[in-house]
Amino acid sequence: DAYHEAAGKFAADKGFKKIVVIAPNYPAGKDAIAGFKAKYTGTIGEEIYTKLGQIDYATELAQIRAAKPEAVYFFLPGAMGINFIKQFVGAGLSKDVTLVASGFSADEDVIPAVGEPMLGLFNTSHWAHDLDVPASKKFVDAFRTAYNGRTPSIYAAQAYDVVMAMDAAVKAVGGKVADKPALLAALKKTDFGSVRGSFKYGTNQFPVQDYYLRVVVKDSSGRITNKKLSTILTAHADRHGAACKAQ
Repeated sequence: DAYHEAAGKFAADKGFKKIVVIAPNYPAGKDAIAGFKAKYTGTIGEEIYTKLGQIDYATELAQIRAAKPEAVYFFLPGAMGINFIKQFVGAGLSKDVTLVASGFSADEDVIPAVGEPMLGLFNTSHWAHDLDVPASKKFVDAFRTAYNGRTPSIYAAQAYDVVMAMDAAVKAVGGKVADKPALLAALKKTDFGSVRGSFKYGTNQFPVQDYYLRVVVKDSSGRITNKKLSTILTAHADRHGAACKAQ
């Protein structure tokens, strides 16, 4: 939920008084909207739930047009989001309505599939490829070298962190992975040099970390990509963490 909470905080800080929210009608979609609403203080003009896997949004776009919001927050992963953005811009709605999303709906693996309609889209994430963190810079440079200049996505950054965390934990126990309590204690440490910078694990073992605002722009080379604008939430724990009784 924290990604969506960050988006709700941005929308509130931006002063959007009326927003339409849209997500697929399944648990993750409902959680996304609940997270956004937890931090957004304005009016929800419409709360729209689509079919999972839906790629035609003519009906939903008509609802958005009729609601006349200042912005739309959407959580539509994969092909759903790609088609929604294209159709939203194609319908002319982007002239008056700002699109806001979580980072997963506006990441570097989505941008090439959409192209210029992505420009100006705001999104929130725990990581950005232009983050001023030494480990992140090293990772981004190495990734671009290995993959013909391609910019890594959030998923690539997360996968790298997972491997580095596992490697550090195995080294910490001297390779004795059968000692599960020791290995678990080592895994709970976050001194492996994360690409996201300094963070720790909360009671529910989810990261307590910063969340950033990004916007899709053209860089100096004309490439369409994300640009980090600011930190929306600092050392933020997800809103369910305090209720977890895990140790």
